[in-house]
Amino acid sequence: MGFDEIKNKVQDMVSDNADKVSDGIDKATDFIDDKTGGKYSEHLDGVDDKARDFIDGLDGEKGEDNPPQS
Repeated sequence: MGFDEIKNKVQDMVSDNADKVSDGIDKATDFIDDKTGGKYSEHLDGVDDKARDFIDGLDGEKGEDNPPQS
């Protein structure tokens, strides 16, 4: 199994489960934020945003890899 085949399978899995992946990322960053006492809240919010954009891009909506059509 080549890299492209693995990449496509991961993209399909993430796009098929975008809500679950997004919820998992939110839970992970909330956990880290709680454990660090909110010290890195701004950075973790950025991680959430970037991850959501990436997931949306895999899902064919928007993101750096799939910019909106004009």
